[in-house]
Amino acid sequence: MADAVVFDMDGVLVESEHLWEELWTAYAAAHSRSWGPEQIREVQGMSAPEWAAYLTRFCGAGGSAEDTERTVVDGMVRALADGRIELLPGAREMITATAERGPVALASSAPRRVVDAVLVHHGVDHHFKATVSSAEVERGKPSPDVYLAAASALGVAPERCLAVEDSSNGLRAAAAAGMTVVAIPNPQYPPAEDALAAAAFRSPDHGAVTDFLLGRLDARGE
Repeated sequence: MADAVVFDMDGVLVESEHLWEELWTAYAAAHSRSWGPEQIREVQGMSAPEWAAYLTRFCGAGGSAEDTERTVVDGMVRALADGRIELLPGAREMITATAERGPVALASSAPRRVVDAVLVHHGVDHHFKATVSSAEVERGKPSPDVYLAAASALGVAPERCLAVEDSSNGLRAAAAAGMTVVAIPNPQYPPAEDALAAAAFRSPDHGAVTDFLLGRLDARGE
């Protein structure tokens, strides 16, 4: 049984992971560095200040981490305006259906500017009782901080929350928070088996995940 649902955003609600990779790669290339799978694994789940610091060090860039973050985030906001960040098939229905049964929150590694812009752009912002960016907590994923903050904002105990994730570090963060973990494995960036092992349910299909979430929320009244 569960009282609330906490969603990740990138890779769960919207197709955007490849754009972060594209922008990090372009930034590195502009500084004559090659950004590859090893770097992607390192930064996946990091908060914006964390990956910006990593990217700045990796590139040996002369500017600050704040400048690096601003450049990349500006690129994401442009991509959204250009129609390049779409809701995943079934994501809108998943958000709407779960919000009708209980409170929903967002726990995202994306910076606040991107979180707000994406939710407003797709007209789903009003469904969320709380949204938390990992830039607003002490540590990014795989630490549980962003999930614990989301549960606190909802006023629901973490163990009474369902967490929907796609990435290795996201799955680990949700499990560390004590939530019931639901996995939508990202086919482009497959999560590690040890991270998937924490999931109570896994499916690449948003419809199947929605059915599972509603079943857990409906079980409250039994």
